[in-house]
Parts: sequence; structure tokens; C-alpha cells
Amino acid sequence: MKRPPQQDGTPPTVLQVLPALGGSGGVERGTVEIASAISQAGGRALVASEGGLLVHDLTRVDAEHFTLPVASKNPFVMYRNVSRLVELIKKERVDIVHVRSRAPAWSTYFACQRTKVPLVTTFHGTYSIGNWLKRKYNSVMTYGESMIAISTFIGGHVRRHYGVPVDRIRVIHRGVDIDRFDPEKVSAERVIKLATDWRLPDGVPIIMLPGRLTRWKGQLVLIDAIAALGRTDIRCLLVGSNQGREDYRRELEKKIMSHNLEEVVRIVDHCDDMPAAYKLTDLVISASTDPEAFGRVVCEGQAMGRPVIASDHGGSRETILPGITGWLTPSGDSAALAHAIETALKLDHAARTKLAQTAIKHIRKNFSKTQMCDKTLDVYNEVLAARGRA
Repeated sequence: MKRPPQQDGTPPTVLQVLPALGGSGGVERGTVEIASAISQAGGRALVASEGGLLVHDLTRVDAEHFTLPVASKNPFVMYRNVSRLVELIKKERVDIVHVRSRAPAWSTYFACQRTKVPLVTTFHGTYSIGNWLKRKYNSVMTYGESMIAISTFIGGHVRRHYGVPVDRIRVIHRGVDIDRFDPEKVSAERVIKLATDWRLPDGVPIIMLPGRLTRWKGQLVLIDAIAALGRTDIRCLLVGSNQGREDYRRELEKKIMSHNLEEVVRIVDHCDDMPAAYKLTDLVISASTDPEAFGRVVCEGQAMGRPVIASDHGGSRETILPGITGWLTPSGDSAALAHAIETALKLDHAARTKLAQTAIKHIRKNFSKTQMCDKTLDVYNEVLAARGRA
């Protein structure tokens, strides 16, 4: 989709601001994807962060990175960041700023006020709202002229807790890279390599819960559900880094041993080839005890044609077709989860094939990366047009 130049004939310049580019989470990956979309549409894409591994990805999509200490929550650093951002906005003739995290959002908001440049924010999660001060800190994510919510669930949360009018909220679901998560593009060699690395026996059903090892992701609930099944002819993989949570990892290991599931449940620290991991898997689980803001795992699983089971709350309600592409179970209910797992594993070949075809079409139609990027660029144009600048 071609985007209009500014009044002086130059293409729009968009600056995205986030703490860092060191991980592969939704905020970081989404920033790179939007930067690529801006460049492909003829605009100029800038990103300000403390840097990280994904800076290289930005250069590959013709975006420019500026290293600033915007991850800091130190009030004095945040205050100085206002001037740093003002200087960057003026020097690079930025037309619109898009901020994706709370700490840099405060500096960015005041920089935009000084420069009269429009601000767009993305609300990525529910955040903690335990007291007035915390709610005030979070509220900066609602200060944009337009605010993007990554799911209808998040949009509703913002309306209820921060009083943001509906006309300022744009729901744009996170998008799946359907070129990467395409079962037809994952070779048998990649799948075999993973199965070998993880020492998986042939012919046994594989259940996978992808996600960092943190309590609210529900690994303990899944272990209890596997124990309730009473089956030893399956394998359950908990795929994700503990990110320093050694105590929680040890708790998981003790839970596994207490159920005598050492041969059934395995913790896999990291996986560099998630498309192959999904293709290797017979069933994908998201057992989160807190609502997922969006639920990337269940979308990627469906994109790969796999049945999915998720907790019945948050963004998962928007991405699963219950009984058609997967199942929703009450949060924290290991017995209900066990029943859903048993139901999924009993699907015959014809039923699994039908589910796979439906799931793939569902994700490609409603939750693709291309749709996310196009809708975000539309928000930029909408905001610029309101200023008479597009």
C-alpha cells in the first residue's frame, strides 16, 4: 500500500521508541516488522532504543537505529531523555512518534509536547494496577493521539481502568509471520534434527507448552494435567528459558519427579527453530493463569495446523475457534485441561486434517503480520491527516 509524501514532497518519517532490542518478544519483533513495513511503503523508519541483537535486523530492512538510554527508570535519566528525544525529532525531521513501553513513554510524551509532533502509543499488556501511583505510571500509555491495543481484551481493559474513549483506541492484533510459520516450508530434516536433539522416541504423541519459565505461564498446571492422564506413551515439552528464575525451574523439576514423570515431561531451555518445533508437535498448550494480552503461541500453533488448548480468558478467546481449531479450558483447572488433552489426542487423521486446514485459513485471514502492518500504517496516516500533514 503506497503511503503519501508530506507537504514538502518528502516521505513521512516515523520514529519508534522502545527500551531495547535485545530479545525476541512481541514488542521487539513488532518494532522491526513495522519498521520494515514503513520502509517498504516508501517512508523513513527510525528506532530509538538502548540497542541489542535486533539492531542488525533493523539495518536489513533499511531502518535507522539511534542508541539512547531509554530503558532507564531513573527519573533523572528519564528527564534528560526528553531533551535527547527533542534533539533527535528535530534533527531527523520526525513526523510521528510511536512509543511501545512505559519508561520511555514518559520522556517521549514530553518530547512530543515540546516539538508538537503527534504521538501514537501501543498498549501491550494489562500491567500492574495495584495502587494509584502505579496506575498513574501506566497511564502514559494512553496519552497518544491514537492508542493501539493488541487485542479487544486489552482495549476493554484500557477503557475500564483508564477511561480512554473508544474513538481513540485502535485494536490491531499482533500478527503471525505466515511465511515463516507455514507447515509447507518446514522441511522434514529440520523436524528430524529437533526430535534427535530432544531425544524423542518415534511414534509417541508430543505435547508442547512454549513460553518462558515463569509461574503465570501455567507449566505447573500442565504437569498436574499430564499426571491426571496417567499415560506414559506421550511426551510433554516445556520449551522456554528460565531467564534467571532458577528457583521456579527447580520447583518444576520437583513437581515432575513427585508425579514420576521424568520420562514423560521434559524442560527444553531454548529453541531456535520454533516452526519446526510446532510441526514436530501434535498438540500446543497455553495454560496461562493470568490472561494473555494476545497469545502468540496459540496463533503460531494454528498457523502451523496444530490443535491448540488455551486458558479461557484474555486474548486467546479472540484467536481460537472453540471446538473447531482448539479448546478453551478454565484457568488453573488441571482436570479440565487433562480432559481437553485427551479429547485432542483422540482425533483421527481425517479430523486432524480438517482442523489443520481450518486453523491455517483462520490465522492467515485474521492474524497475519501483513494485516498488522497495514493497519498500523493506516493509524499513522490517520493521525498525520488530522494534523493536516499527510
